[in-house]
Amino acid sequence: MKIADLLTPSKILIKADPKDQKEAIDLLAQVQYASGAISDLEAYKKALWDREAKGTTSVGMGLAVPHAKSEAVKNVSLAAATFANGVDCQSRDGSLADLWFMIAAPVGSDDHLDALAQLMGLLMDAELAAKLRAAESPQAFIDLITEAEKAKEIRDREEEQEAAKKMAAKKAQKEEEAKKVALEKAAAGGPEAMGAGGGGESASGGYRILAVTACPTGIAHTYMASAALQNAGDKLGVPIKVETNGASGIDHLLTEEDIEGAEAIIIAADKKVETARFNGKKVLFTKVADGIHKPEELINTALTGNVPIHNEQKAAGSGAGEAGEAQDSLGRTLYKALMNGVSHMLPFVIGGGILIALAFLFDDYSIDPSSFGSNKPFPRILNAIGGTAFSMMLPILAGFIAMGLADRPGLAPGMVGGILAKEGMSFTSLISGSAPVSGGFLAALLAGFIAGYSVLAIKKLTDPLPKSLSGIKPVFIYPLFGTLVVGVIMLSINPVMGLLNSALTAGLNSMGSSSKILLGCILAGMMSIDMGGPFNKAAYVFGTASIASGNTDIMAAVMIGGMTPPISIALATTFFKNKFNEVERRSGPVNYIMGLCFITEGAIPYAAADPLRVIPSCIAGSALAGGLSMAAGCTLMAPHGGIFVFPVVGKPLMYLVALILGSVLGMILLAVLKRNLTAEKAASQVA
Repeated sequence: MKIADLLTPSKILIKADPKDQKEAIDLLAQVQYASGAISDLEAYKKALWDREAKGTTSVGMGLAVPHAKSEAVKNVSLAAATFANGVDCQSRDGSLADLWFMIAAPVGSDDHLDALAQLMGLLMDAELAAKLRAAESPQAFIDLITEAEKAKEIRDREEEQEAAKKMAAKKAQKEEEAKKVALEKAAAGGPEAMGAGGGGESASGGYRILAVTACPTGIAHTYMASAALQNAGDKLGVPIKVETNGASGIDHLLTEEDIEGAEAIIIAADKKVETARFNGKKVLFTKVADGIHKPEELINTALTGNVPIHNEQKAAGSGAGEAGEAQDSLGRTLYKALMNGVSHMLPFVIGGGILIALAFLFDDYSIDPSSFGSNKPFPRILNAIGGTAFSMMLPILAGFIAMGLADRPGLAPGMVGGILAKEGMSFTSLISGSAPVSGGFLAALLAGFIAGYSVLAIKKLTDPLPKSLSGIKPVFIYPLFGTLVVGVIMLSINPVMGLLNSALTAGLNSMGSSSKILLGCILAGMMSIDMGGPFNKAAYVFGTASIASGNTDIMAAVMIGGMTPPISIALATTFFKNKFNEVERRSGPVNYIMGLCFITEGAIPYAAADPLRVIPSCIAGSALAGGLSMAAGCTLMAPHGGIFVFPVVGKPLMYLVALILGSVLGMILLAVLKRNLTAEKAASQVA
């Protein structure tokens, strides 16, 4: 995609004069709307300001690149403007932005990232930026972009050809050196003649400097730093290759051959990047802003300065790669690890949950109520696939939490801990054969953190081992002892979950029918405490057992308590979008389906991400719904099914009212308790 192809004269403003940032964004948004690329102007402007809340899109040097994804965008669109007087957009370098490009992209598309990467590369050319500012007409503006892109294409093609020649020369040189060493060895009659062949290899035929750029959002600054370093390398005559860790993934990945031949590596990043591959090389850690504003200084320092040799053991899990900043606080470290687990778990929740919901939709409850969702072949297949996805949810959560703390060595122990937590296995159950009890997502959270810190401890304990053993640590020592330690700890902890479950069930049985409304509140609230753990299972088992004894009102309260949390979250993401990040907002509507299908697990990613606010809100909403259901005398003879078994619910209208009121209460509490996303970002920038 070329930048010039996205521009037309009608989408360019020349020498406009807005009084502030709001008016500037309004002007360009109106241009986008007038072009036909935007269906809802206000929705698009809201998306733009949501993006600004995460951090200014004024990237310095008088440039601003506001951008947003929105359902109001029909297709990728670009608008541009020069302003007679610059606009204050809280740029990091304090400059006023007088050259603007606004990018609009539809939800589900990453096309704008490609356009943005190309645009940032062009705009790092100060001469081009100056010419664009001086353009007297929209067509002149487009012509300048077109010429710059053509020149860049020619330059890129020449660089690719030159790089291919250098790589071929390097390969030929290696082959020649190998032949020479073989001849010397043969003449000497022993391995001593090997010498230090190849040890002095430098940048001849390869890259002297490698770099990695990354910023928290993975958009503008990532590509600007890349372009600045590349331009500085060309100016200094230093061959350089830059890997970008952008929002659309990794581009220009550094290969083993690149790393082997490089003299030094520059990490210009404001978020964690993979650094273990640079073990034994000179690595300079700095901020992405330095990559933009001090590229020549960084290259000179990397080549001639006192740059430390990167040590994998020291870097792993220690915050290395975080732009050389001080180590994160404990709370920040835990939060980032938790987000790593939740973001990887979410696809399993959504995919599995929808498939299970479809199984209920296509099945026939009347065939066998006890196996609703699997009575017919097609629903049975859907249920099996969805159930398999769900079965991976908790191990994935625990595994990636551990990986967030201890890098790759934490993944296997974390997943094993998550499986043990899910299955509820313990020394008692394994030795005596007693039934295991699942600890649910709370136990999986615990397993992830235990695994992560266990592996970090093992890394520290094995630091004194000889360097010759470094190669077996990640493939043998870490997975073996990490998995063993986590397994022993989880087998020891899981019985506590069993005792808790037994105590809860006994307590519920003792209540009986002494207070139906209170019992309904308690049971429904328990469905929201751990969403699959001991509390949830105790309430559900009590409800299903009550059906056999004729107390079908209890099962009604239990099911409505499990339906409320996902619906509350779906409502909150719909009506209070500023409380959730972009991924949570996109995933939120799926919870309408999960909640109506009695799949409480749809709320788990949100509860895991913010348990202190989400869980109490859901408990209150569920408790209200369960209490109202019991007070109205609603009954349910089916143990599962959600909205698909409403036809067999006693007093279905009141049951629906109870569900709505409980879900609305949960939504309101979420809106009150959760801070606005802007406030959270101000307090703690999420990498």
